[in-house]
Amino acid sequence: MDSKLNISEQWSKLDDQVCFILYSTSRAIIRAFAPYLEKLGITYPQYLVLFTLYEFKCLTVNEIGNKLFLDSGTLTPLLKRMEKSGYIVRERSKEDERKVLISLTDDGIEMRKRVNDIPKIIAERSGLQLEELHRIKDEIKTICDRLHGSESGKRVFNSTFG
Repeated sequence: MDSKLNISEQWSKLDDQVCFILYSTSRAIIRAFAPYLEKLGITYPQYLVLFTLYEFKCLTVNEIGNKLFLDSGTLTPLLKRMEKSGYIVRERSKEDERKVLISLTDDGIEMRKRVNDIPKIIAERSGLQLEELHRIKDEIKTICDRLHGSESGKRVFNSTFG
C-alpha cells in the first residue's frame, strides 16, 4: 500500500491532528488560568512576561520576544500596559539607545507571590501526576525546539507529502 495514503488515512480526522490537540490543549490551559489571572488584573501573556523576568531579571524587548515567540508589534503594547500597571520599567540602554531594557518593579517582584501557586492549581486540575506532566512537557518541548530550531520541517513536509 502507498505510504502517502497510509499517512493520510492516519490523520484523516481532526482529533488525529497533533497540531489540533496541542492547539486545543493550549486554549484549555489558558482558559483555566484566566480566572486566577483576572483576579490579579493581568493577562496570560503578561503572566508569561513576568515569569520570564523572574528568571532573567532584565531583558531587552527583543530578548523577551524571542523567549516567548512574540513579535515586537504584539509585545510593545503589552509591555506598555504592564508599565502603566506598575509591574515593569522600560528604559533605553545606555550602551545602545536602540535597545529597550525591561525589568521588574517592586510591585512586579511582589506579584510573584500571588502567581506562584497558579501552575500547581492548574496541574492538579489536569488530574495528572507531576511526573507525567513533566514528561509530557519535555516531549512537547522537544517538538517545539525541533520546529523552531531548523528548517527541517519544510524538508520533511516536502519529502513526505510532495
